[in-house]
Amino acid sequence: MKTNAPDHETEAEDSDFKPLSAEEAAQWRLRHPRISVWRIVWGQAFVGALAALVAWLVSGRPSVAWSAGYGALAVVIPAALFARGMARHQTSAGGAMAGLFGWELVKIAMTVAMLAAAPRLVPGLSWLALLAGMVVTMKTYWIALMVRPGVRKTD
Repeated sequence: MKTNAPDHETEAEDSDFKPLSAEEAAQWRLRHPRISVWRIVWGQAFVGALAALVAWLVSGRPSVAWSAGYGALAVVIPAALFARGMARHQTSAGGAMAGLFGWELVKIAMTVAMLAAAPRLVPGLSWLALLAGMVVTMKTYWIALMVRPGVRKTD
């Protein structure tokens, strides 16, 4: 038989929680401004195009540039689809979580499908350039998050 005895450890953790006042919440929002997901997607597209240009300049071969560009597209197109899907109004926290997991699954499936189609779509495919374009483009959002205002302390 199970008893419903109080869990003193959980209660102790909960009692340390102090909600922010309206003024404290407003100050927190000023210190941590929101960044548009579309700005990150456009940044990824820009960095992907730059990676393709650098690949072309370094190798001198258009096929390498197309490969790097396609690798960037394999990140940007699914990310844009994910952003669009998540931008729709979610009515509850459960709906938001289901949407997050669902759109993440769509994003992964689309990336895998684009990679599977790469040998047929990119003549003279260079897998190394494709992966380099993907990695550079994928890491763009970390840079965008680090350079946004309010990240570094100015004490």
